[in-house]
Amino acid sequence: MPEPLLIAKSGTLDLHLLPNMANRHGLVAGATGTGKTVTLQVMAEAFSSIGVPVFAADVKGDLSGISMPGAASDKFDARLTKLGLPPYQFSGSPVTFWDVFGEEGHPLRTTVSEIGPLLFARILNLNETQTAVLTLVFKIADDQGLLLLDMKDLKAVLNAVGDNAKSYQTEYGNISAASIGAIQRGLVTLEQQGGAKFLGEPALNIDDLLQTVDGRGVVNLLAADKLMQSPQLYATFLLWLLSELYEHLPEAGDLPKPKLVFFFDEAHLLFNDLPQQLSQKIEQVVRLIRSKGVGIYFVTQNPADIPPVVLSQLGNRVQHALRAFTPQEQKAVKVAAQTFRANPQLNTEEAISQLGVGEALVSFLDENGTPQMVERAWVVPPHGRIGPVTPDERKSLMQASCVAGVYEQTVDRESAYERLQGKAAAGATAPVNAPVPTVSPNAPAPAGAPQAASGGGWFHEITQVLTQRGPTGPRGGRGSDSILETVTKSAARAAASTAGRQIMRGVLGSLLGGALGGSSGRR
Repeated sequence: MPEPLLIAKSGTLDLHLLPNMANRHGLVAGATGTGKTVTLQVMAEAFSSIGVPVFAADVKGDLSGISMPGAASDKFDARLTKLGLPPYQFSGSPVTFWDVFGEEGHPLRTTVSEIGPLLFARILNLNETQTAVLTLVFKIADDQGLLLLDMKDLKAVLNAVGDNAKSYQTEYGNISAASIGAIQRGLVTLEQQGGAKFLGEPALNIDDLLQTVDGRGVVNLLAADKLMQSPQLYATFLLWLLSELYEHLPEAGDLPKPKLVFFFDEAHLLFNDLPQQLSQKIEQVVRLIRSKGVGIYFVTQNPADIPPVVLSQLGNRVQHALRAFTPQEQKAVKVAAQTFRANPQLNTEEAISQLGVGEALVSFLDENGTPQMVERAWVVPPHGRIGPVTPDERKSLMQASCVAGVYEQTVDRESAYERLQGKAAAGATAPVNAPVPTVSPNAPAPAGAPQAASGGGWFHEITQVLTQRGPTGPRGGRGSDSILETVTKSAARAAASTAGRQIMRGVLGSLLGGALGGSSGRR
């Protein structure tokens, strides 16, 4: 059993986080400038020291200093003396830098298919009807064997479905041109923000987040300063990553230490304007992912940012100072105080607004899983550098990374875009297996549609590609249970409640996501 992790001290009392209770999740809260980032660094270092990999978003760049040894100073030495700690042996932790834009770390990608329609709808801020239409587009692509890997694949299928909407009306329901247009505009905006860079291959291998070096867990840092300019994309991307961890890892039960600890910084962004169906799935993942050996630690300014159902699952808590200048803030302080196990020797509500920088109210789970009484304590200093690394240091660390060279070069294999472009250019004449048309087969061709000597020309050939059935998936394959045979025959709005069951893209990748724990058949 690994030794307990020293996180804070209250006088002569040491406050330890027990490794076998670390997968019961946790919360680090406090106003800006109260010391949350340093607390996160201390906890990440502690987990790394016992061989537990860590994933964290580096929102301000300050957390990158964890990779370098710290240095003594008068202020630092004074803190050690105050806490009764011996002189430190400074050391850095093994770090892998990631960046969805590929600028401040190794590129971190996934495929359009893995993201799925529901999470994509959240990124694009689509309404219910537009989400239903996007779900139908994914469904049609799956039915017709069209791989959705990168942005151009999704745009090509959207264009083809929009051009042939009437052909799919009987089988799939109404596909609104206005909704297609709204989705296309959203994709243009996402592309202008650089969001398309994280779509494509090679996609992230989750095992690359579970590395150790010389017995120490690798701290995976996502460069998020630029990503935070698109809060919806930031929150949805981390949510996708969390769902991938849940889906990828096997059941493990109670372990002496976690397989991975996941810090979700700026957690309030995750729960802002969250659809009810997605909210329920997040709550389920938080409850159940601990059995996979993953601990989730939400980092936010106020515990009120976290829904009560999720907050109740966070047993290990570090609460930094909260400011109470308005009646609403005063109420939030009172609520935060009530979430701790009371200590007769401490007025928790009064203490929250009096805490200094680096000081916190701390309550960890004991060996029986019971929250300990809250204590007012000082977080111990980190062993690594407090502050960011230099560009040269970052570059050197990336070159020495265990994934150096793995993700730098993109792979653009044949997928939906290439197939549609190829068929349109070739003008092939194979028989068309199109859905039942809504007009007479003897009716004249649509105005402006080119004619061919046989087979109907490119218009029919695009329809052929979109309508021939075959397996698909983000890695080229799909399990037998990935699509139910029945399809919706109602309007697009009604399809929103069923298409998620048909496209098994993981627990959060579709409208309903399938049963938790079920295989998506993607690996």
